Amino acid sequence: MASADELTFHEFEEATNLLAETPDAATTSRSDQLTPQGHVAVAVGSGGSYGAEDEVEEESDKAALLQEKQQQQPGFWTFSYYQSFFDVDTSQVLNRIKGSLLPRPGHNFVRHHLRNRPDLYGPFWICATLAFVLAVTGNLTLVLAQRRDPSIHYSPQFHKVTVAGISIYCYAWLVPLALWGFLRWRKGVRERMGPYTFLETVCVYGYSLFVFIPMVVLWLIPVPWLQWLFGALALGLSATGLVFTLWPVVREDTRLVAMVLLSAVVLLHALLAVGCKLYFFQSLPPEKVAPPPQITSLPSNIPLPPTLPQSMAPS
Repeated sequence: MASADELTFHEFEEATNLLAETPDAATTSRSDQLTPQGHVAVAVGSGGSYGAEDEVEEESDKAALLQEKQQQQPGFWTFSYYQSFFDVDTSQVLNRIKGSLLPRPGHNFVRHHLRNRPDLYGPFWICATLAFVLAVTGNLTLVLAQRRDPSIHYSPQFHKVTVAGISIYCYAWLVPLALWGFLRWRKGVRERMGPYTFLETVCVYGYSLFVFIPMVVLWLIPVPWLQWLFGALALGLSATGLVFTLWPVVREDTRLVAMVLLSAVVLLHALLAVGCKLYFFQSLPPEKVAPPPQITSLPSNIPLPPTLPQSMAPS
């Protein structure tokens, strides 16, 4: 077996031969950097800075790639473009629902809750839930009315699901589109106006419809004045949230235009609520039952024909 001095001599001899071949090589003779074979680790480079330059260059390449990925935005026709509008968690959705239910003066829904990150997840499912609840409660109202009055004829009205879905989604998309287009046009007239984006406007309208879901459920109470009271409260909360959100935008316009625009927003909201009440919660007329045929009695002075004898009865 070779002694420790011989192993050390061989290690220095290998290092000397390597330095003779590459004069710029640098050796490290630390005992903890020995290879499994017991050889000395040698770092080859120009002035001992080859490894450091590699690390700096690798980090710069990674930073460049990361910046390039951040700059590459998905196209309008790709699925990734729309996926970002559904990237919200439960706490964000609940916070935005709470903000729509509790409007406060000076508390802008877009600035305090959306924060330049509008989503379509909440508005989509709020509209779907409202349409489904409208159709179901509208049918349940007629079922309960039939139980109280058997003369009312009821048959399942499945077409109300379609009517509710089309009405709610058209309102939640077409009205914000018209509002956004009008504000964009007024921005050219009044340069100080800064309208919200289209998605922010859709998001505001979608979350403003959430208060109508519990209102529709409470409409199952068969008390007309109480139903109208619940409708007025829900309409007041929802319309107030819209006015507080739109006021920072329209206040830069003329007073006449601002008042007409806000009045139109409230009027359209009221038409939606009243239309849902009159169409989905109308009572069916009682079923028309044909009167039984009247049996005319013969006069008492007309003699009845005698009965035939049993022998003459036809066989």
